[in-house]
Amino acid sequence: MQTKAVLTQSDVNAILDAAQQEAEANSWAVTVAVADDGGHLLGLRRLDGAAPFSAGVAGEKARNAAIGRKETQVFEEMINNGRTAFVTAPLQALLTGGVPVIVDGQVIASVGVSGVKPDQDAQVAKAGVAAIG
Repeated sequence: MQTKAVLTQSDVNAILDAAQQEAEANSWAVTVAVADDGGHLLGLRRLDGAAPFSAGVAGEKARNAAIGRKETQVFEEMINNGRTAFVTAPLQALLTGGVPVIVDGQVIASVGVSGVKPDQDAQVAKAGVAAIG
């Protein structure tokens, strides 16, 4: 039987706090979502000024990074590079800004961010992941 790490509520809060600090340091109004390895939401933080729409998108980015087992930027690049059939996949928000949390080679969770430019969303998500790495 295999065992794997899981996030505690303290880990979720550390991710949300670090992502918020990164966003606020850059004056970015975003929503940050943290999901478990199955893409189920563990935490969500919508910063002041973030569009309501960003909450749903951040959650979907987190979900896709978790169940896809890779950064959502990979999916966006596939589509942009001509794999347009991928847009029919039963997934939403195949956009940059979802980052998996990997421990001992296994995806145990993910972070999704929405609200600013794609590379900025990813930057905030990676700052959150780094808080527990």
